Amino acid sequence: MRTARRTGHDDPVDGDPTDDELVERFLTDGFVKIEGAFPPRVAEDCARLLWRETGYDPEDPGTWRDPVVWVGDMAQGPFAAAANSPALHRAFDLLVGEGRWVPRYSLGSFPLRFPHPEEPDDAGWHIEGSYLPEGASWYFTNLRSRDRALLMLFLFSEVTQEDAPTRIRIGSHLDVPPLLEPYGEDGVSGLKIAPRLVEASAHRPLAYATGRPGDVFLCHPFLVHAAQPHHGSRPRLMAQPPLMPAAPYELERPDGDYSAVETAIRRGLAREG
Repeated sequence: MRTARRTGHDDPVDGDPTDDELVERFLTDGFVKIEGAFPPRVAEDCARLLWRETGYDPEDPGTWRDPVVWVGDMAQGPFAAAANSPALHRAFDLLVGEGRWVPRYSLGSFPLRFPHPEEPDDAGWHIEGSYLPEGASWYFTNLRSRDRALLMLFLFSEVTQEDAPTRIRIGSHLDVPPLLEPYGEDGVSGLKIAPRLVEASAHRPLAYATGRPGDVFLCHPFLVHAAQPHHGSRPRLMAQPPLMPAAPYELERPDGDYSAVETAIRRGLAREG
């Protein structure tokens, strides 16, 4: 498994960490980058299918009409292959726990970003919601991260600083649990909690989800992140699906067998050093 270690705000250095080092990076930063999580040829096949969904011509920027094109669930073979590589399964076991996550056979929620003079309307800092209570118009989350084990960022194109990479507030996952705790099991709308998330994590340094086709960022579900306008020249093809839990996260386990995600939530609540 190849990962990248952050040495500055956005300057990763290649490394082959031990399992313990990878988990500690995740606990500290709120994310890990798995380089070459799936083969480049699989990324190419996925990109071809995504271009087909947009109706745009990859060779003709004049056809790129909108700054963002959202593509829903894609279950063709290349997407299933991307989601089920040995490197990712190993990382899921390390971060979520063996037997505690549900395999994916499709990928969904593709925010495909194109160079465009118009500013997108979805570039605010936030965490991902994961369930929609009856009557709600915005997705909710709660302290146990109901229905979401991880946020994942799959890269299907090369993404540099000029290609509108996702912005990440490093360590912000630790700022979120105290804000969610008062809402209990019912949780809170991402829209309602967003201003407090922005304020609580404003001191955090930035990282950027840059990389090559086949790289995947595995993020704590409470990691505060944001899109940004694309003023470069190459479209950014990325998926941001959840990894689903096989059972709800638990923050008080009698046997103390906490996953890395649970441990991070407990650290945010000052229940664990």
